[in-house]
Amino acid sequence: MLRRTFLKNTAVAATATAFAGPTLLAAAASPAPKLAVGLDNYALRAMGWKAPQLIDYAASLKCDTLFISDLDALESLDDPALRLVRGRAEAAGLTLYVGSWSICPTSKTFKKNWGTAEEHLRLGLRVAKTLGSPIFRAVLGNMEDRKSEGGIQARIADTVAVLKACRADALKAGLKIAIENHGGDLHSWECRQLIEAAGTDFVGCNFDSGNAAWTLEDPMDAFETLGPVTICSSLRDQQIWSTPEGAAVQWTATGDGLMDWKALAARWAQLCPHVPIMIETISGAQRAFPYQQPGFWKFYDRRPEKLAKFEALAARGRPLTAFKAPAGPEGRTVTQDFQKAEISKSIAFLRREIGLGLRS
Repeated sequence: MLRRTFLKNTAVAATATAFAGPTLLAAAASPAPKLAVGLDNYALRAMGWKAPQLIDYAASLKCDTLFISDLDALESLDDPALRLVRGRAEAAGLTLYVGSWSICPTSKTFKKNWGTAEEHLRLGLRVAKTLGSPIFRAVLGNMEDRKSEGGIQARIADTVAVLKACRADALKAGLKIAIENHGGDLHSWECRQLIEAAGTDFVGCNFDSGNAAWTLEDPMDAFETLGPVTICSSLRDQQIWSTPEGAAVQWTATGDGLMDWKALAARWAQLCPHVPIMIETISGAQRAFPYQQPGFWKFYDRRPEKLAKFEALAARGRPLTAFKAPAGPEGRTVTQDFQKAEISKSIAFLRREIGLGLRS
């Protein structure tokens, strides 16, 4: 009986194989890629740490990558000092990613502390090259730029111009520039528009799941738009709940919000498997979005099918109490402890529950 059962099962398997397409067979033969996991240093902003302390802490959490998303976290931008930082990271088993802030010269967030927008971007590319980062992250601005003269489309055009001016620099360095959907500045489709207008040969996306909620999008749906061009990440979870005026959003540690991290990891492995999942917890604060009030959509691109998915999340969400540190010196310590707890819990959750990470 065992032999007859074996022969029957073998015949069934052979028949299935004969009718399976090559794509299906390849998928069955190839296990899902193991995804690297890391942290964005902004998750620990209250610590005031520089690169050496950040490297040591990321290694203690068994991260595979460290995203230094602010040039101020580097004590020196001279190449010899940067090479020392790179060596320390390599010794700790970490791959570095690096970034900075606005490269849109007409954004309300743009600062001239690194020179002109083009000088800022070229500096970032040099720093990234020396540190061994495969990308340099930059942003357009934040949601206030949607209200500026010409609206967000004018700011997109200005950012694209800066990117194109630095295209040769990026290609020569062998790097890509990652533009983030940042602080409510860009809907996912607007970020994709910017990237494709500049050129996908040297520009991609730094996908931020928390910021997707700030443009009234379901982060999973936003990832469907941006995943194919994602080359870096700054992720977090969130609770979203309905209010009389619209909805409220509060970012959380992974596992404490509405995101399905197993589903995200599975889709991530399909769309951008070589990009690490890096966590940027900014937990505690709440933001209200009164999109039911007249005039709100003057500054946003209302797409009913996208809003419906966001509202479905809000219907499942629950209100949270905002984090508030006490005043005085004690408040700084409480905030630091809170931020360390949120990022360490997030990394542990992804390693334990989702199976992320390359380290045992």
